[in-house]
Parts: sequence; structure tokens; C-alpha cells
Amino acid sequence: MGKIKNKQARTGFIGLGYVGLPWAVEFARSGFKVTGIDLDESKVKQINQGYSYIPDVPGEQLEAVVKSNHLQASSDFGCIKELDTINICVPTPLRKSKDPDISHIVAAVEQIAQHLRPGTLIILESTSYPGTTEELVLPILEQTGLEAGKDFFLAFSPERVDPGNKQYPPRKVPKVVGGITPTCTNLAAALYEQAIERVIRVSSPKVAEMCKLLENTFRIVNIGLVNEIALMSSKLGIDVWEVIEAAGSKPFGFMAFHPGPGLGGHCIPVDPFYLSWKARTVGFEARFIELAGEINSRMPYHVVNLISDALNQRKKSINGSEIFVLGLAYKKDINDVRESPALDVIEILLEKGAHISYTDPYVPALEANFLRRRLTSKALSAANLQRADCVVLLTDHSCFDYSLISKHSPLIIDTRNAFKDFPAKHIIKL
Repeated sequence: MGKIKNKQARTGFIGLGYVGLPWAVEFARSGFKVTGIDLDESKVKQINQGYSYIPDVPGEQLEAVVKSNHLQASSDFGCIKELDTINICVPTPLRKSKDPDISHIVAAVEQIAQHLRPGTLIILESTSYPGTTEELVLPILEQTGLEAGKDFFLAFSPERVDPGNKQYPPRKVPKVVGGITPTCTNLAAALYEQAIERVIRVSSPKVAEMCKLLENTFRIVNIGLVNEIALMSSKLGIDVWEVIEAAGSKPFGFMAFHPGPGLGGHCIPVDPFYLSWKARTVGFEARFIELAGEINSRMPYHVVNLISDALNQRKKSINGSEIFVLGLAYKKDINDVRESPALDVIEILLEKGAHISYTDPYVPALEANFLRRRLTSKALSAANLQRADCVVLLTDHSCFDYSLISKHSPLIIDTRNAFKDFPAKHIIKL
């Protein structure tokens, strides 16, 4: 405990992506000596050169902690034996069957076990099903002969990084912590208290794991609800955006969610299905989660139907039409295309014979298995807008010039209500 509170503990982060790198920099800025571990040699090289590949980590901050020797990166897991604390921040995707893929967690924990020494604190941050820490991680570590809570310390603390959210950087988001034993909880909480403003202790890792899944299940279900309302409103000839704005005037009992072309990112489209999978193992069907997932997965097809109907009214078909997509990232002002509904929309359009181009200043190039060729971002220019038969806004980046788009586009499909102040017949809302 003393080494943590006086910031003499040698701190490590396994996985240097959207979660691991921001946390590594935050702890380094707080005064800890931090080692980041990642198998991707290009990430290791960029970090050690002080170059940030994560928009939420300013380059000058990363460069400063690297130059001061508070942060270094390595692809060698052997450095684990020199660390006092280790945070696991690796991906936890879904398989095609929507079963959890925890292979990255297992690989990281097995590496830790090979180099584990007494007194080490291990914290899992990667989202997973309730029971992962105690049922999966703990047995691997105790195969070393060391005992949790006595010889080493183990806890779970769900990551709550929200890419692109400048209002709530990691240090301002409360951290939930649940340890295998009270001592494990207190040590993990003490570590976070050195770098962030508020820590919430819970009774067990399972509670902390369930907390994360509840947060994102709350969102997937409510987004599914509002997407269904959007589909319903479209059939009824009602502007769903006007409905949501009016409902939002109620000062209690209502929280505004907004429809869109589908779900994207590393959390919301994935995490709730970890919970529904776990529920099935105990004979419980998570019907809200499954239904919300079904509705949300239909939204890219709804967008394509809007495009098809709009082109048809202009005596054109999708087959052979030039479609200019605005934005590939799953949300505004970031470069993350993981699970982005824009990719689903593009894939469906290509299957129907459309010619696709796109603009996204955060995503200069796109490579995907379904593409016939590598796509590169085009300029958001009057010429490129006028050349298109249809312009589809899928990500409402702040840098987009909506006046330019509205003026020069022959037809706009607006899935984000970005053109609410541009009433025009050639703009069709989701």
C-alpha cells in the first residue's frame, strides 16, 4: 500500500488501445513509472517515439511522459516480473455466434502467471461476463502456487473510456472496483485514487463485472427502443426527431436517446451479449437484449431502403448510382470504425451495385474484407458532392461544413439529424 500511495509502485498496462494507452498516460502524468505492453510492434515504436495514435491522447502529453521516463512501451512480457501492479486492457470481441471471445484475456493472464511474483496487484479492466475474474483469471494465477489475497492481489474494475468525450476524460469518470478479498479491493482502489477523482468500492468482482454490463445494456435497449420508434414513425409519416425533442421537454421520467444507422464501437454492440450469453448458461433468456440487438441490426437495412426509395423517386436505382458517404467512424470526431454501422451500410450498397466513395478526415483509408478495393477518403468539396447521385450522412463530425453539403448535394439521407436547421426537399431524415 505504501508504494502505491507514494507512487513508487511500478505500474504496467497490458493492451495499449483506446483504454490502455489513455490510462497509461494518465498514471504516468500522475507521477508513476509506467510500462505499457502490447504485441503490436508498431504501437510500441510509436509510443516510445512520443507519437499518439489515439485521438483522446494528445501527442504533447504522451511525448512529455516519454521524455521524462515516466512511460515506456514494450512487446516483451518478461518485463512483468519487474512490475508491482498490472492492468489488463485487452479486447474482448464477440465471435460470429455472438459468444464471448476471451482469448485475449486468457493469453494475457497466462503471460502474467509465467512472470508473477509475490505482492503483485492484478486488475482486469477488459469487459467480460460476470464471473470471469473468479472463474477464469483466478485459477490460472493460482496454478503458480501463490494464493490470491495473500501472495498476490486480484480485482476487476470496468473500463469506462468514452472515445471523443472531452467533458469526461478518464480521471473524471468514477471507477468501480471489486476485489477477490477486501484487501484486494482496497489495494486496487488505492491505486486508482492516485490518478482519478472518485473510486467506488463494491463487494465482489462479479458486482463490478455486472455493473459494466448493466451500463451498456441500458444503452442498447434504449437505443433499440428509439430505433423502433424511428421505424414506426417513418411508416406513420412522423418526424421522430421532433417527437424526441418534444418528449425531452419533460423534466422527469424521460431520458432522450437518439436513433441512428445502427450501433458501433467497442462496447455497446458487444458487451450486452456477454451478459445474455452468461444468462443462457444458467437457463435464463435475456429477451430485452436479444430483441434490442435484432432491432438495431436492422437499421443499416433501413438506411439502404431510404436511399433506394429516394433514388427511385428520381427515376434512378441503387445499381450504378454514385453514393457519397459522409463519415465512417461509429461516432463523431473519432477515428474508431470498430463495429461501425457505416461499414454495414456500405457493404449492403455494394451488394446492390452502387459505386461508393466516402469522406472522413479521421479515417483516411478503409480496408475491409467485403471491399473490392481499398478506399481512400475524398475531399468534402462541391465537385464531389455534385458528382454523387446521393449523399449519405452516417457520422456527424463537427468539422463537416453542412452549409456546403446542403447547397451542393442533389440528395441527402440524414441519419443523425445534422440538417435540422436546413429545411429542404432534397434532405431525407432517418
